[in-house]
Amino acid sequence: MCPFVGGAWAQPYVVQWKPADNPPAVEASGFPPAMLAALEREHRTDNQWAALFAVFAEQTSGNAMPAMGGAWRISAGRLRFEPAFSLERGLRYRAELRPPGADPVVSFFELPADTSPPTTIVVQVFPGADVLPENQLKFYIQFSAPMSRGGTYEHIHIRNAAGAVIELPFLELDEELWDPPMTRLTLLIDPGRIKRGVKPLEDIGPVFEAGKKYSLTIDAACVDAAGKPLRAAFEKQFRVGPADRTPPDPARWKITAPAAGSRDALMLDFDEPMDHALALRLIGVATQSAAGAMLDGDVSLENNDRRWRFVPQKPWTRGAHWLSVATTIEDLAGNNIGKPFDVDLFDGVERGIATQSVRVSFEVR
Repeated sequence: MCPFVGGAWAQPYVVQWKPADNPPAVEASGFPPAMLAALEREHRTDNQWAALFAVFAEQTSGNAMPAMGGAWRISAGRLRFEPAFSLERGLRYRAELRPPGADPVVSFFELPADTSPPTTIVVQVFPGADVLPENQLKFYIQFSAPMSRGGTYEHIHIRNAAGAVIELPFLELDEELWDPPMTRLTLLIDPGRIKRGVKPLEDIGPVFEAGKKYSLTIDAACVDAAGKPLRAAFEKQFRVGPADRTPPDPARWKITAPAAGSRDALMLDFDEPMDHALALRLIGVATQSAAGAMLDGDVSLENNDRRWRFVPQKPWTRGAHWLSVATTIEDLAGNNIGKPFDVDLFDGVERGIATQSVRVSFEVR
């Protein structure tokens, strides 16, 4: 502990909040210079620092919370604490300074309410097609800004043509399936209500039925990372067609090759819509040269995920090329290359292709 021993010290201790600093901080001033010098010489643990100067996030439940984690340092004659995480609106914070030989100093702080209007919207829902298979497996919801994690399933619904909510359509995971930027959410239809021969399908029935109309609705009450609701609710309407139990087959796909020396796009047309996120990630292009390195370029999808488009960073070279397609790529029903997803448990169907990827050759002239 600090070896400083009291003595007359008229200057009061003061705690100041610095929410606009980068990073935000809380500072304590009024220390005798000898005490600050002693603190700088010591090798204190976090617990020892917190015993002197700690910050707490207060809870409405009244349950005692541990001190916030962060970093302590001496700066410009002050003891500075920088929390490990940003301060949140709607929470009341308490800083406690307990200097030796003096009364504790307690200071409270709360970020002012954000009165700006909501700005986050649902940009798009994938698949974009208006007709989906009866055994549709996934939806991707793309937001315009980062969202908050937790409670999302409460605000997303499948409704029938009459507007009635379909009960328990999703596989509700404790860890919601967000991409790293927290802007794209993956929704999985409960596989138990897709695969034949399993109890949920027999007891409750399928989520979708061929020939009927449905909608996927996202309530405006979904909360973004700033704690605000969406600017507006969103609805995607679609019709359901027959179930798709046929695995994707690259032999049915059409390649439109670019001209040598150009940076024209390579086009790959599927015979059906493909899973949006996987089609962007699991297809690559390479030359059939000795190096055979994958080419760098920009990938996009068009025509409601029926066309894959690749624009290289460098002009195309003349000669043989190939597409590498991971066999784990999926169509809208979750069928992989060589293996259908919706397999009757009594059929015992095995994957027809054992390799991890397939190659499709094309020529650049």
